[in-house]
Amino acid sequence: MIFKKLHIALLLPALMIVGCTTQKTAPQATKPVRQGNVQVTQTITVKPVVRPTVVTPAPKPSYSSFSDWKSDFSMRAVAAGKNPNDIQRLLASANLNQQVISLDSTQPEFSKMSWDYADSAVSGGRVSTGQRKFNEQRSYLSGLESRYGVPAEIIASIWGMESSFGAVTGNSYIPSSLASLAYDGRRQKFAEDQLLALAELLQRGDISWSQLDGSWAGGMGETQFIPDTWLKYGVDGDYNGHRNPWATADALASTANYLNSSGWTRGLAPFYEATIPTSFDYSLVGTKQSAARWASLGIDTMDDVNLDANTPMELWLPAGKDGPVLLLSPNFDVIKVYNNSSSYALGVSLLGKALNGQTGLRKSWPRYERPLSTVQVTNLQRRLTSAGYDTKGADGIIGTNTRLAFQRWQADNGQTPDGFISERSGSSLTGW
Repeated sequence: MIFKKLHIALLLPALMIVGCTTQKTAPQATKPVRQGNVQVTQTITVKPVVRPTVVTPAPKPSYSSFSDWKSDFSMRAVAAGKNPNDIQRLLASANLNQQVISLDSTQPEFSKMSWDYADSAVSGGRVSTGQRKFNEQRSYLSGLESRYGVPAEIIASIWGMESSFGAVTGNSYIPSSLASLAYDGRRQKFAEDQLLALAELLQRGDISWSQLDGSWAGGMGETQFIPDTWLKYGVDGDYNGHRNPWATADALASTANYLNSSGWTRGLAPFYEATIPTSFDYSLVGTKQSAARWASLGIDTMDDVNLDANTPMELWLPAGKDGPVLLLSPNFDVIKVYNNSSSYALGVSLLGKALNGQTGLRKSWPRYERPLSTVQVTNLQRRLTSAGYDTKGADGIIGTNTRLAFQRWQADNGQTPDGFISERSGSSLTGW
Protein backbone atom coordinates (compact mmCIF):
# COMPACT_ATOMS: atom_id res chain seq x y z
CA MET A 1 0.00 0.00 0.00
CA ILE A 2 1.16 3.52 -0.61
CA PHE A 3 0.47 4.56 2.96
CA LYS A 4 -0.91 2.08 5.46
CA LYS A 5 -4.59 2.70 4.93
CA LEU A 6 -3.72 6.36 4.61
CA HIS A 7 -6.64 8.58 3.73
CA ILE A 8 -5.70 11.58 1.61
CA ALA A 9 -8.12 14.30 0.55
CA LEU A 10 -7.56 16.14 -2.74
CA LEU A 11 -8.53 19.80 -2.83
CA LEU A 12 -9.56 21.56 -5.99
CA PRO A 13 -7.93 24.80 -4.88
CA ALA A 14 -4.55 23.64 -3.61
CA LEU A 15 -3.56 24.58 -0.10
CA MET A 16 -0.86 27.17 0.17
CA ILE A 17 2.57 25.91 1.13
CA VAL A 18 3.77 26.39 4.71
CA GLY A 19 5.08 29.89 5.32
CA CYS A 20 2.97 31.56 2.63
CA THR A 21 1.09 34.57 3.91
CA THR A 22 -1.53 34.69 1.14
CA GLN A 23 -5.05 33.99 2.39
CA LYS A 24 -6.19 30.48 1.43
CA THR A 25 -9.42 29.68 -0.38
CA ALA A 26 -11.76 27.54 1.68
CA PRO A 27 -11.63 23.87 0.64
CA GLN A 28 -14.47 22.65 -1.56
CA ALA A 29 -16.26 19.35 -1.34
CA THR A 30 -14.96 16.62 -3.67
CA LYS A 31 -16.01 13.16 -4.65
CA PRO A 32 -14.03 10.23 -3.24
CA VAL A 33 -10.96 9.63 -5.38
CA ARG A 34 -8.35 6.90 -5.30
CA GLN A 35 -4.66 7.19 -6.03
CA GLY A 36 -3.50 3.62 -6.03
CA ASN A 37 -4.58 2.41 -2.60
CA VAL A 38 -5.00 5.86 -1.13
CA GLN A 39 -8.59 6.63 -0.15
CA VAL A 40 -9.81 10.20 -0.33
CA THR A 41 -11.86 11.01 2.78
CA GLN A 42 -10.88 13.93 4.99
CA THR A 43 -9.63 17.47 4.51
CA ILE A 44 -7.20 19.13 6.92
CA THR A 45 -6.46 22.81 6.39
CA VAL A 46 -2.83 23.69 6.98
CA LYS A 47 -2.24 27.11 8.50
CA PRO A 48 0.89 29.14 7.80
CA VAL A 49 3.74 28.42 10.17
CA VAL A 50 5.59 31.24 11.85
CA ARG A 51 9.18 30.12 11.37
CA PRO A 52 12.05 31.05 13.65
CA THR A 53 13.65 34.23 12.32
CA VAL A 54 17.31 33.97 11.41
CA VAL A 55 18.92 37.31 12.24
CA THR A 56 22.39 38.33 11.05
CA PRO A 57 24.10 39.73 14.14
CA ALA A 58 25.20 43.34 14.02
CA PRO A 59 28.79 44.24 14.96
CA LYS A 60 29.23 43.97 18.71
CA PRO A 61 29.45 47.35 20.44
CA SER A 62 32.39 47.72 22.78
CA TYR A 63 32.31 49.22 26.26
CA SER A 64 35.19 49.86 28.61
CA SER A 65 33.24 48.53 31.59
CA PHE A 66 29.91 47.08 32.70
CA SER A 67 29.13 50.42 34.32
CA ASP A 68 29.67 52.23 31.00
CA TRP A 69 27.23 49.89 29.31
CA LYS A 70 24.66 50.48 32.06
CA SER A 71 24.89 54.26 31.60
CA ASP A 72 24.58 54.04 27.84
CA PHE A 73 21.70 51.55 27.96
CA SER A 74 19.87 53.63 30.54
CA MET A 75 19.98 56.73 28.34
CA ARG A 76 18.79 54.79 25.30
CA ALA A 77 15.98 53.07 27.22
CA VAL A 78 14.66 56.35 28.65
CA ALA A 79 14.91 57.99 25.22
CA ALA A 80 12.78 55.11 23.91
CA GLY A 81 10.05 56.01 26.40
CA LYS A 82 10.74 53.64 29.28
CA ASN A 83 10.09 54.77 32.84
CA PRO A 84 13.39 56.20 34.20
CA ASN A 85 12.71 54.95 37.73
CA ASP A 86 12.03 51.39 36.55
CA ILE A 87 15.14 51.35 34.36
CA GLN A 88 17.28 52.72 37.18
CA ARG A 89 15.94 50.15 39.63
CA LEU A 90 16.38 47.32 37.13
CA LEU A 91 20.00 48.21 36.35
CA ALA A 92 20.87 48.92 40.00
CA SER A 93 19.86 45.35 40.87
CA ALA A 94 21.87 43.83 37.99
CA ASN A 95 25.39 42.55 38.57
CA LEU A 96 27.89 41.29 36.02
CA ASN A 97 27.70 37.48 35.88
CA GLN A 98 30.77 36.02 34.19
CA GLN A 99 29.35 32.50 34.44
CA VAL A 100 26.42 33.51 32.23
CA ILE A 101 28.80 34.99 29.66
CA SER A 102 30.83 31.78 29.73
CA LEU A 103 27.74 29.62 29.28
CA ASP A 104 26.68 31.76 26.33
CA SER A 105 29.98 31.25 24.53
CA THR A 106 30.67 27.62 25.41
CA GLN A 107 30.04 24.83 22.91
CA PRO A 108 29.63 21.20 23.94
CA GLU A 109 32.66 19.01 23.38
CA PHE A 110 30.63 16.47 21.44
CA SER A 111 27.52 16.79 19.32
CA LYS A 112 24.63 14.76 20.69
CA MET A 113 22.91 11.97 18.82
CA SER A 114 19.14 12.24 18.41
CA TRP A 115 18.53 9.28 20.70
CA ASP A 116 20.31 11.07 23.55
CA TYR A 117 17.65 13.78 23.44
CA ALA A 118 14.89 11.21 22.99
CA ASP A 119 16.09 9.15 25.95
CA SER A 120 16.21 12.23 28.16
CA ALA A 121 12.76 13.39 27.07
CA VAL A 122 11.07 10.12 27.99
CA SER A 123 13.15 9.10 30.99
CA GLY A 124 11.30 7.02 33.55
CA GLY A 125 11.23 9.76 36.16
CA ARG A 126 10.01 12.44 33.77
CA VAL A 127 7.25 10.22 32.37
CA SER A 128 5.98 9.06 35.77
CA THR A 129 5.97 12.61 37.16
CA GLY A 130 4.50 13.90 33.95
CA GLN A 131 1.61 11.45 33.89
CA ARG A 132 0.69 12.45 37.45
CA LYS A 133 0.87 16.17 36.66
CA PHE A 134 -0.96 15.62 33.37
CA ASN A 135 -3.82 13.93 35.19
CA GLU A 136 -3.94 16.74 37.76
CA GLN A 137 -4.29 19.33 35.00
CA ARG A 138 -6.25 17.22 32.51
CA SER A 139 -9.49 19.19 32.76
CA TYR A 140 -7.73 22.54 32.36
CA LEU A 141 -5.52 21.26 29.53
CA SER A 142 -8.54 19.82 27.71
CA GLY A 143 -10.15 23.25 27.86
CA LEU A 144 -7.02 24.79 26.36
CA GLU A 145 -7.04 22.17 23.62
CA SER A 146 -10.64 23.05 22.74
CA ARG A 147 -9.85 26.75 22.66
CA TYR A 148 -6.47 26.76 20.91
CA GLY A 149 -6.44 23.47 18.99
CA VAL A 150 -3.14 22.34 20.51
CA PRO A 151 -3.31 18.82 22.01
CA ALA A 152 -3.28 18.72 25.80
CA GLU A 153 -0.33 16.32 25.82
CA ILE A 154 1.80 18.65 23.67
CA ILE A 155 1.18 21.58 26.04
CA ALA A 156 2.02 19.34 28.99
CA SER A 157 5.14 17.93 27.36
CA ILE A 158 6.57 21.43 26.77
CA TRP A 159 5.83 22.12 30.43
CA GLY A 160 7.83 19.00 31.27
CA MET A 161 10.72 19.76 28.94
CA GLU A 162 11.08 23.36 30.08
CA SER A 163 10.74 23.10 33.85
CA SER A 164 10.12 19.46 34.82
CA PHE A 165 6.44 20.36 35.25
CA GLY A 166 7.12 23.48 37.28
CA ALA A 167 9.73 22.00 39.62
CA VAL A 168 12.82 23.64 38.06
CA THR A 169 12.32 27.20 36.82
CA GLY A 170 15.92 28.40 37.21
CA ASN A 171 17.92 30.09 39.94
CA SER A 172 19.71 32.82 37.97
CA TYR A 173 18.68 36.41 38.65
CA ILE A 174 17.19 37.42 35.31
CA PRO A 175 18.17 41.14 35.32
CA SER A 176 21.81 40.19 35.97
CA SER A 177 21.74 37.46 33.30
CA LEU A 178 20.25 39.68 30.62
CA ALA A 179 22.42 42.66 31.51
CA SER A 180 25.57 40.48 31.38
CA LEU A 181 24.56 39.12 27.97
CA ALA A 182 23.76 42.63 26.74
CA TYR A 183 27.20 43.80 27.85
CA ASP A 184 29.31 40.90 26.56
CA GLY A 185 27.17 38.18 24.98
CA ARG A 186 26.86 36.82 21.47
CA ARG A 187 23.54 38.61 20.87
CA GLN A 188 23.77 41.94 22.67
CA LYS A 189 20.84 43.62 20.87
CA PHE A 190 18.64 40.62 21.63
CA ALA A 191 19.52 40.73 25.34
CA GLU A 192 18.85 44.48 25.50
CA ASP A 193 15.43 43.94 23.90
CA GLN A 194 14.63 41.36 26.57
CA LEU A 195 15.66 43.79 29.32
CA LEU A 196 13.31 46.42 27.90
CA ALA A 197 10.48 43.86 27.75
CA LEU A 198 11.24 42.81 31.32
CA ALA A 199 10.97 46.44 32.44
CA GLU A 200 7.57 46.68 30.78
CA LEU A 201 6.36 43.51 32.47
CA LEU A 202 7.46 44.87 35.85
CA GLN A 203 5.83 48.22 35.18
CA ARG A 204 2.60 46.53 34.16
CA GLY A 205 2.59 44.42 37.32
CA ASP A 206 2.45 41.04 35.57
CA ILE A 207 5.60 39.97 37.40
CA SER A 208 6.98 41.16 40.71
CA TRP A 209 10.40 42.43 41.71
CA SER A 210 10.62 39.63 44.27
CA GLN A 211 10.12 36.90 41.64
CA LEU A 212 12.86 37.29 39.06
CA ASP A 213 14.84 34.06 39.20
CA GLY A 214 14.93 32.10 35.93
CA SER A 215 17.31 30.52 33.45
CA TRP A 216 20.73 31.95 32.74
CA ALA A 217 19.45 32.88 29.26
CA GLY A 218 16.47 34.84 30.57
CA GLY A 219 13.74 32.18 30.48
CA MET A 220 10.91 32.86 32.92
CA GLY A 221 8.52 30.61 34.75
CA GLU A 222 7.07 27.17 34.22
CA THR A 223 7.31 27.14 30.43
CA GLN A 224 10.40 29.39 30.21
CA PHE A 225 9.21 32.28 28.06
CA ILE A 226 11.68 35.06 27.37
CA PRO A 227 10.28 38.50 28.30
CA ASP A 228 9.53 39.79 24.80
CA THR A 229 7.69 36.63 23.79
CA TRP A 230 5.69 36.73 27.02
CA LEU A 231 4.69 40.31 26.25
CA LYS A 232 3.29 39.18 22.92
CA TYR A 233 1.73 35.83 23.81
CA GLY A 234 1.24 35.74 27.58
CA VAL A 235 -2.32 34.84 28.67
CA ASP A 236 -4.10 35.38 31.97
CA GLY A 237 -5.10 31.74 32.37
CA ASP A 238 -6.37 32.02 35.95
CA TYR A 239 -8.26 35.30 35.33
CA ASN A 240 -6.68 37.20 38.22
CA GLY A 241 -5.86 40.26 36.14
CA HIS A 242 -2.16 39.44 35.67
CA ARG A 243 -0.17 37.35 33.21
CA ASN A 244 2.46 35.69 35.37
CA PRO A 245 4.79 33.09 33.79
CA TRP A 246 5.37 31.52 37.22
CA ALA A 247 1.62 30.78 37.58
CA THR A 248 0.84 27.31 36.20
CA ALA A 249 -2.48 28.26 34.58
CA ASP A 250 -0.97 31.32 32.90
CA ALA A 251 2.10 29.40 31.70
CA LEU A 252 0.09 26.56 30.16
CA ALA A 253 -2.46 28.85 28.52
CA SER A 254 0.31 31.03 27.11
CA THR A 255 2.10 28.02 25.67
CA ALA A 256 -1.09 26.95 23.92
CA ASN A 257 -1.65 30.50 22.65
CA TYR A 258 1.94 30.76 21.37
CA LEU A 259 1.75 27.50 19.45
CA ASN A 260 -1.66 28.36 18.03
CA SER A 261 -0.48 31.82 16.96
CA SER A 262 2.56 30.22 15.33
CA GLY A 263 0.39 28.15 12.99
CA TRP A 264 -0.64 24.98 14.82
CA THR A 265 -3.04 22.89 12.70
CA ARG A 266 -5.75 20.87 14.41
CA GLY A 267 -5.72 17.18 13.57
CA LEU A 268 -2.06 16.86 12.61
CA ALA A 269 0.46 14.99 14.72
CA PRO A 270 3.96 16.51 14.79
CA PHE A 271 5.29 13.44 12.97
CA TYR A 272 4.30 10.05 11.61
CA GLU A 273 6.68 7.12 11.72
CA ALA A 274 7.06 5.53 8.31
CA THR A 275 8.97 3.02 6.21
CA ILE A 276 11.06 3.57 3.09
CA PRO A 277 10.94 1.23 0.09
CA THR A 278 14.08 -0.69 -0.88
CA SER A 279 14.51 1.34 -4.03
CA PHE A 280 14.38 4.96 -2.91
CA ASP A 281 16.08 8.19 -3.91
CA TYR A 282 17.74 9.25 -0.65
CA SER A 283 18.58 12.65 -2.08
CA LEU A 284 14.95 13.50 -1.19
CA VAL A 285 15.68 13.08 2.52
CA GLY A 286 15.31 16.44 4.22
CA THR A 287 13.05 17.88 1.53
CA LYS A 288 9.40 18.88 1.86
CA GLN A 289 6.93 17.21 -0.48
CA SER A 290 3.16 16.94 -0.43
CA ALA A 291 1.66 13.94 1.36
CA ALA A 292 0.41 12.69 -1.99
CA ARG A 293 3.94 12.94 -3.46
CA TRP A 294 5.47 10.91 -0.64
CA ALA A 295 2.73 8.34 -1.08
CA SER A 296 3.50 8.03 -4.76
CA LEU A 297 7.16 7.42 -3.90
CA GLY A 298 6.29 4.43 -1.74
CA ILE A 299 6.52 5.95 1.74
CA ASP A 300 4.28 3.97 4.11
CA THR A 301 3.11 5.21 7.49
CA MET A 302 3.09 2.59 10.22
CA ASP A 303 -0.34 3.65 11.49
CA ASP A 304 -3.60 4.58 9.82
CA VAL A 305 -3.37 8.27 9.01
CA ASN A 306 -5.76 10.83 7.55
CA LEU A 307 -4.01 13.60 5.64
CA ASP A 308 -4.86 16.13 3.01
CA ALA A 309 -3.06 15.40 -0.24
CA ASN A 310 -1.47 18.85 -0.26
CA THR A 311 -0.16 18.78 3.30
CA PRO A 312 3.58 19.57 3.11
CA MET A 313 5.60 16.89 4.87
CA GLU A 314 9.34 16.64 5.43
CA LEU A 315 11.12 13.29 5.33
CA TRP A 316 13.58 13.14 8.23
CA LEU A 317 15.99 10.37 9.10
CA PRO A 318 17.36 11.53 12.48
CA ALA A 319 19.81 8.62 12.64
CA GLY A 320 20.31 7.94 8.94
CA LYS A 321 19.11 5.02 6.87
CA ASP A 322 19.47 2.53 9.73
CA GLY A 323 17.28 4.45 12.18
CA PRO A 324 13.67 5.61 12.43
CA VAL A 325 11.97 7.16 9.40
CA LEU A 326 9.79 10.17 10.21
CA LEU A 327 7.39 12.23 8.14
CA LEU A 328 7.29 15.65 9.79
CA SER A 329 4.11 17.68 9.61
CA PRO A 330 3.93 21.50 9.72
CA ASN A 331 3.22 21.16 13.45
CA PHE A 332 6.75 19.84 13.98
CA ASP A 333 8.00 23.20 12.71
CA VAL A 334 5.60 24.97 15.05
CA ILE A 335 7.21 23.26 18.05
CA LYS A 336 10.59 24.48 16.76
CA VAL A 337 9.35 28.05 17.08
CA TYR A 338 9.57 27.37 20.81
CA ASN A 339 13.08 25.97 20.51
CA ASN A 340 14.66 25.85 17.04
CA SER A 341 15.96 22.30 17.34
CA SER A 342 14.65 19.18 15.61
CA SER A 343 15.84 17.07 18.53
CA TYR A 344 13.87 19.29 20.92
CA ALA A 345 10.73 18.98 18.77
CA LEU A 346 11.18 15.22 18.65
CA GLY A 347 11.58 15.12 22.43
CA VAL A 348 8.39 17.13 22.95
CA SER A 349 6.51 14.87 20.54
CA LEU A 350 7.70 11.65 22.16
CA LEU A 351 7.01 12.90 25.68
CA GLY A 352 3.52 13.87 24.57
CA LYS A 353 2.94 10.32 23.36
CA ALA A 354 4.20 8.91 26.64
CA LEU A 355 1.98 11.20 28.72
CA ASN A 356 -0.97 9.99 26.68
CA GLY A 357 -0.07 6.35 27.24
CA GLN A 358 1.07 5.79 23.66
CA THR A 359 4.17 3.96 22.47
CA GLY A 360 7.13 5.86 21.09
CA LEU A 361 9.23 5.00 18.07
CA ARG A 362 9.07 1.44 16.81
CA LYS A 363 12.29 1.39 14.82
CA SER A 364 15.37 0.99 16.97
CA TRP A 365 18.14 3.58 17.07
CA PRO A 366 21.58 2.60 15.68
CA ARG A 367 23.23 3.12 19.04
CA TYR A 368 26.52 1.78 17.74
CA GLU A 369 27.05 5.09 15.93
CA ARG A 370 29.32 7.57 17.69
CA PRO A 371 29.10 11.37 17.59
CA LEU A 372 31.81 13.73 16.36
CA SER A 373 33.67 16.09 18.62
CA THR A 374 33.39 19.81 17.99
CA VAL A 375 36.92 19.78 16.51
CA GLN A 376 36.00 16.91 14.20
CA VAL A 377 32.84 18.72 13.03
CA THR A 378 34.90 21.84 12.31
CA ASN A 379 37.41 19.81 10.28
CA LEU A 380 34.58 18.11 8.40
CA GLN A 381 33.04 21.49 7.55
CA ARG A 382 36.35 22.87 6.29
CA ARG A 383 37.08 19.83 4.15
CA LEU A 384 33.59 19.77 2.68
CA THR A 385 33.79 23.45 1.79
CA SER A 386 37.26 23.12 0.28
CA ALA A 387 35.98 20.19 -1.82
CA GLY A 388 33.15 22.29 -3.23
CA TYR A 389 30.40 21.36 -0.76
CA ASP A 390 29.85 24.68 0.99
CA THR A 391 28.76 24.37 4.65
CA LYS A 392 28.40 28.18 5.02
CA GLY A 393 31.01 28.35 7.74
CA ALA A 394 33.01 26.10 10.08
CA ASP A 395 31.55 26.60 13.55
CA GLY A 396 31.73 23.03 14.88
CA ILE A 397 27.92 22.74 14.93
CA ILE A 398 26.03 20.28 12.72
CA GLY A 399 23.23 22.37 11.26
CA THR A 400 21.11 22.25 8.14
CA ASN A 401 23.80 23.65 5.84
CA THR A 402 26.36 21.12 7.05
CA ARG A 403 23.93 18.20 6.66
CA LEU A 404 22.97 19.26 3.13
CA ALA A 405 26.61 19.66 2.12
CA PHE A 406 27.48 16.28 3.60
CA GLN A 407 24.51 14.71 1.84
CA ARG A 408 25.78 15.97 -1.51
CA TRP A 409 29.25 14.67 -0.70
CA GLN A 410 27.78 11.26 0.20
CA ALA A 411 25.99 11.04 -3.14
CA ASP A 412 29.24 11.73 -4.99
CA ASN A 413 31.36 9.37 -2.90
CA GLY A 414 29.54 6.06 -2.83
CA GLN A 415 27.54 6.52 0.40
CA THR A 416 23.80 6.44 0.82
CA PRO A 417 22.97 10.19 0.86
CA ASP A 418 20.95 10.20 4.09
CA GLY A 419 22.78 13.25 5.54
CA PHE A 420 23.62 11.43 8.77
CA ILE A 421 26.97 12.48 10.22
CA SER A 422 28.80 10.17 12.61
CA GLU A 423 32.33 8.97 13.24
CA ARG A 424 31.74 6.16 10.75
CA SER A 425 30.10 8.12 7.93
CA GLY A 426 32.40 11.13 8.22
CA SER A 427 35.66 9.33 9.02
CA SER A 428 37.44 10.39 5.81
CA LEU A 429 36.66 14.07 6.41
CA THR A 430 37.28 14.61 10.11
CA GLY A 431 41.07 14.46 10.20
CA TRP A 432 43.15 17.53 9.42
